[in-house]
Amino acid sequence: MTTSHHSKVLQQIGKKPGKRAKYEKHNEPKKRTFGANTKRCKNCGNPHGHIGKYGLNLCRRCFRDFAKELGFKQYS
Repeated sequence: MTTSHHSKVLQQIGKKPGKRAKYEKHNEPKKRTFGANTKRCKNCGNPHGHIGKYGLNLCRRCFRDFAKELGFKQYS
């Protein structure tokens, strides 16, 4: 059984509880507790360019859209 995502395999296994439990035990991805992929933009979900300072949790692109609403001013 080769698929691109683990949730597709779970649908293929169907109602075979033994096979499903074994598959989930060995193949389901772990929940990450640290690293770049845990810090995502709360608006778009992008993990790149994350701004976590002041509890913003936005990527740099979304920050540009919401900066005035959040009270930031552009100096230059």
